Amino acid sequence: MKLRNALVGSLILGLLVAGCGSQKAAEKKEAAPKLSGKVVVYMPSPAGLSDKLCADFEKKTGVKVEKFQGTTGKIMARLEAEKANPVADVVILASWSDGLNMKNSGKLLSYRPANADKLNPAWIDKDNTIVGTSASAVGVIYNTKLLPKLNADWAELADPKYQNQLAIPDPEKSGACKDFLAGYMTSQNNPWQTWEAMAKNGLTVPGANKEALEAVTTGEKAILIAGVDYNAYSAKKKGEPLDIYYPKSGTVVNPRPAMILKTSPNQANAKAFMDYLLSDEAQKLVVNAYLLPGRSDIQCDNRTNLKDIPQFKTDWDKMLQEAGAIAKKLNSICKK
Repeated sequence: MKLRNALVGSLILGLLVAGCGSQKAAEKKEAAPKLSGKVVVYMPSPAGLSDKLCADFEKKTGVKVEKFQGTTGKIMARLEAEKANPVADVVILASWSDGLNMKNSGKLLSYRPANADKLNPAWIDKDNTIVGTSASAVGVIYNTKLLPKLNADWAELADPKYQNQLAIPDPEKSGACKDFLAGYMTSQNNPWQTWEAMAKNGLTVPGANKEALEAVTTGEKAILIAGVDYNAYSAKKKGEPLDIYYPKSGTVVNPRPAMILKTSPNQANAKAFMDYLLSDEAQKLVVNAYLLPGRSDIQCDNRTNLKDIPQFKTDWDKMLQEAGAIAKKLNSICKK
């Protein structure tokens, strides 16, 4: 009898403890703040991707997204203009080095988003301030009507047979091209020899990424050096006479940093948006836009995957220090 009473007592006590635990868990869940209001996000192209990301986030959370879309240069200029009265919560750029520059300026809030453990290695900094939720790479884009097949390495493109056929995006306007040149120059031996030879061969700088790609699409030029890959894949899908490859000696894969500003007026919503960027749904939208996904467990079936892109051994800190001067010099030698 005593044993039975003891067992009954233990059972009742266990149920009471479990009930208290469930009640506390429910109270904790109920206490979690419900999202409302807005989040202000500054983000780069492609426009279709940014529109879909914002619409899906709004649908899932009820939080209104106020979006500004522009090049990295335009985003940085807007942030500078709003310095005295900050507006943005989340900033996404097309250049990892520009993200590092913002971090070094002490402008970013530390936050490790959900699914950060699934990120590609090195696509989040040790302080959890910049997160590569997607990425692009640069390659050689060529007009297949003018050149049915091309696989020349970077240095081989300086051959006189490509006289007046080469274009490159303006590295002082394209963050992707700027980072590529910095990666090339800081990882190769005698790097300027190749680019000076290309300049003598008539290498031109038609403008930022869009204008440079247009020069090759129309046949004004046959080859775009350091062209952003997702633009090429998208244009090719639409039927443009373009193809792309990554030279065998390597290139730069550029994670696109997503960051929360310390001055964010809507930090809870900003953190929720960062979580969303690494969700299954958002990463699928990234892949559909021909960008590389930030998560290593997600693969592409519409473009070259990260593991198949040869890469330079990049030193981002060194690249950050030298990128501006390298971009300026490239423009200078192409204008001679």
